Order: sequence, then structure tokens, then C-alpha cells
Amino acid sequence: MCGIVGYVGSREAQPLLLDSLKRLEYRGYDSSGLAVVGASLQIFKSEGEIAVLEGKMPRMQGSIGIAHTRWATQGKPTTVNAHPLADCAGKIAVVHNGIISNFMELRESMTRDGHTFTSDTDSEVFAHLVESEYKGDLVQAVMKAVSRIEGTYAFAVVAEGRDEIVVTRRESPLVVGLGDGENFIASDVTALLKYTNRMVYLEDAEVVKVTKASVTVFDASGNVVPKTAQKIMWNLDDAEKAGYPHFMLKEIFEQPTAIHDSLLGRIESLDTEPFFQGTPYSRVKIVACGTSYHAGLVGKYIIEELSKIPTTLQISSEYRYSPVSRENPLIVLITQSGETSDTLAAAREARKRGNKTIAIANVMGSAITREVDHVIYTRAGPEIGVAATKTFVTQLIALYILAMDLGTQNRTLSALAKRSVIGQLRNLPRAVQDVLNKSPEIEELAKKYASARDMFFIGRNINYPIAMEGALKTKEISYIHGEGFPAGELKHGPLALLTKDSPVVAIAAKDHTYEKMLANISEVSARGSPVIAIGYEGDTDLQKFADDVIYIREIPPLFSPVPIVVALQLWSYYLAKERGCAIDKPRNIAKTVTVE
Repeated sequence: MCGIVGYVGSREAQPLLLDSLKRLEYRGYDSSGLAVVGASLQIFKSEGEIAVLEGKMPRMQGSIGIAHTRWATQGKPTTVNAHPLADCAGKIAVVHNGIISNFMELRESMTRDGHTFTSDTDSEVFAHLVESEYKGDLVQAVMKAVSRIEGTYAFAVVAEGRDEIVVTRRESPLVVGLGDGENFIASDVTALLKYTNRMVYLEDAEVVKVTKASVTVFDASGNVVPKTAQKIMWNLDDAEKAGYPHFMLKEIFEQPTAIHDSLLGRIESLDTEPFFQGTPYSRVKIVACGTSYHAGLVGKYIIEELSKIPTTLQISSEYRYSPVSRENPLIVLITQSGETSDTLAAAREARKRGNKTIAIANVMGSAITREVDHVIYTRAGPEIGVAATKTFVTQLIALYILAMDLGTQNRTLSALAKRSVIGQLRNLPRAVQDVLNKSPEIEELAKKYASARDMFFIGRNINYPIAMEGALKTKEISYIHGEGFPAGELKHGPLALLTKDSPVVAIAAKDHTYEKMLANISEVSARGSPVIAIGYEGDTDLQKFADDVIYIREIPPLFSPVPIVVALQLWSYYLAKERGCAIDKPRNIAKTVTVE
């Protein structure tokens, strides 16, 4: 979950590396550092965010360099443990994203051989491995060093006196950006959009020699692998704040466009380009984690409603350890980045089990796209804020599209019903915009409750997962302890937690559970907890039961999760803003989980 960037060309590397590294800070911000190759190998690093590093680092002259922003997994977040890490002689520098699972035995072996370690990290062993293998050919040294590594990695290596960066990856993201007389590397394309939109994606175990004039890719046996660059359609403005105080708020307000873009051309092509033509499925299993898992929970209701196919869910990290089912379900893997380690492992396991697979992802060329039979891209554009917003909503859009396709293939969705669904999907950007127009009201309401220590979220049916997502957003960016429950479960424990100081957010869309939901709200009010309800405009009953109400446009319940979750995103954002939290960079978590 760390961020890596690198540059080789004719420009001064230091300012370019810092600029690119700042665009990856959402991947980790415990510590950071640079290594620049000029007359000598210069390394500078610091505990804390990149601004701390930038404020005290000296000028480093040279046109080749690598840089790193860290999210600590092995070793505390200190300057000593920050990357880049060097060999004994200080002639080789390494940055690493991943986990070396056999680092302890390697470290013990190399210590006996006379190597001196200066950090507590697993990553440092790779610098010493390269040192022990280096005989003037850095590519060969990296290849031999990697052969001794167990675990996951993206490595970038530079050496004093060399005009190249050597990189390699396994199950951790790394791309090469192509320039004119200069080339780049990064963990994510967003770091490079200012400089190039031509990217080369790497397969596991490939080793790449990057110079200012060329990029040469080798397989694990040392054979040259031809590569074709992909043109990225995102631009730099997509990865900038554009006047908003935080990326999260910008990304919340981009959702009407993101929904429109995710629908564009998709609905019309379902009749002529189905995902799995002539292959009816009797079971679907959704595999995901974090926010994507909540999207999957909503997707279960959507798929079962539109296609009548029984659908189950499993957390990605649990799927590959579960017994093989006698059924042969379609496996739907949801991952915003396309690089989530546990979801990638689940995709590989599904393929081993002989299942057909389809991924929902936001990043073209990401690892998951090479592991599955089909991909639905969400077209949300770059999402920089750690808390997922527009990627979550566009995952829901992808699930509506998938459900329509499955319903059509299974002949459980009539042409008339399908036209109705399409009409509702096309109305969603307006429904979301209506919620965004209420942001001043939601902000004022959030101020009223921002001092709470605990906050609970309840919902029923398709909006129960939205209650869980609202709780997750609240806890991860405002640090208020948030928990989401099915409203019917209140009597089975959660009521014991309610006090006058623990507000409850209740989702009360007018569906077949509405009357039960009002009864649940009454139960909460009877315990003295203040209730903030989310309901439809024109619902005069709701205000009789709740202390405050956030109203949204009335739409069919099947589609209500989209505007409701946007209201909860704004709610969590304004809670965090009022509490003075680091909204785009919440403590202890990073955007993309590329380690287990």
C-alpha cells in the first residue's frame, strides 16, 4: 500500500519526484524519501508526511531517481525505516511495496555473511540481496535477488554510476510511463498524468530496465518481452482538487457525471453484446472486501430482484480458504483499484476451480483485468480520497447493468421491465444532483451531531448495506465510532448500546419494510437516542418519529441506495470537517490494499 515513483531523463529528478510522490500520498503517509543518482547516490528520507520531507531536504542534483511514500507493515513509521533503503556501501538504493514473507531467514543468513542492517523493515533485505548479486549488471542482480524472495513486491532499484532504474513486480502494482527522451515509473498512473498518458503495464515476475531512451522488459528467464503502450484517457484535471477543499468532496460532487459515464453506451449494447451469451447461470457469488463488499451486498438484492438468480457473498480474504461448492456459480469480483491483493487471490482461486469470472473495476489495465473472463469498467475516473465515494456508486451502476444482462440471459426480465429499469438508471444523475443541492442543509445538521463519540446506522432490505457503508465512511474519516445494523436486529443486542449521546441514522425509504422501519425508529427514540432519518420528500409521517430528517427525491426502492449513500457520504464528510480531521488522509489506512 506504499507509493513508488521513479524518473530517468534529462531534467532534474528531485522536483519531479516530489511532485509525482504527492499524487500518491493517499497510498501511505507514515514516512517518505528520495534517492537521486548524480555524481554520487544521494538518499534523504523523513518520518511524517511528504510536506515534512520537502521542508527539510537538501538539494539533490541528478537526473535519475526513485521515491517512496510509506504505509508501515513491518517496522514502525520512523525515519530509519523509511525508504529508500541502501546496501552496506550506500551504493545501491531500493524502494519496495509489498511484504517479503521470508525476510527473517534471509536477514539472519545475510547477517552471518557480514551484511549490516540499519532498519527493522523486511524491505532492506532486498537491497543486500542485490548488493551480493551485483557484478556490474543491475538487471541480472535484480533477477537473481528476486529469485530468493517469497511474498509480494514492487521493487525499484538504482545504483551509483548507473543510468537506469530496474523494476520488477509480483502482485503489487507498478506501471512504466513513456515520455520523449525520458521515462517514468509509478505505483499508479495518477502520479504520472502531468507528464505522460502512455503506460506500459507489467505482468508478475517481469523485470524492466528503464533508461531515458528505452524501456526493455524481460521475463523471469531473461527473454525480452515485447510490450504495447496503452493510452490513458484520464487527464491531469481529473487528479486535481479543482478548487474543492478536499478530494473527497470533489469526488462526491463528480458522481452525477460518473454515473452518466458509467451508463454511456452500456445499456444500448446489452441486447447485442451480452457478457455471457448463451450461458445461463443458476447461482452467482460476489467476492469483495471493504466498501466493495458493501456494494456487493447491495448487488445481491439487485441481482436477485432483476434476474431471480440466488446470490451469495464472501469476503475476498476468506474465499480461497472456503471449501469448493458443488455448484458452479458465476464469480463476480469487485475491486476499485483492480489491485486489491485478496481479491486478486480470489480471482486466481476461482479460475482454478473452473468458475467463470467477471470483475468490476475502475482502472484499465489493472491486474484483475488479466485474471478474469470479463470486465465491467466503472468509468469513475481517478479517485484520490482514501474514502471511496464515486467508485462505490459506479460499482452499484455496474451491478444494475450486470443484473439486467443476467435477467435477459435467463429470460426472467421482460422487455417492458428492462425498459423501466433503464429509465430509472437514466434518472439517477438527477436524483444524486438533488442530494448534492442539499449539502448546506446536511452540513448544518452534521455540526449538530459532530461531538458524538458513537453513532449507529440502521436500515432494512436493500438499504441495510447502505447503513453499513454509512457507518464505515463515518468511522474512517471522522473517527466517530460508527456501526451499521439491520434495523430488525436492534433487539438482539444493539439496543443495549443506545444512550442520549449516541445518535442513530435511520434509512426509511418507502418500501415494503417502511412500517417496520418506523417501529424500529420508535424503539430507538424510546431509549432517548436522537434519530436522524433519511426518507423521501413528501413523507410527512417520518418527521413525527425522528428528531431530524434528510429528504431525498422519491424513486423506486430498488434504486434508492444511490442517492441515499450520497447523502451519507456528505454526512460523514461534514462530520469530519467539523471535527478537524484529515479527510483525504485518515490515520492508519491507505487507499489500495495490496498486501494481505
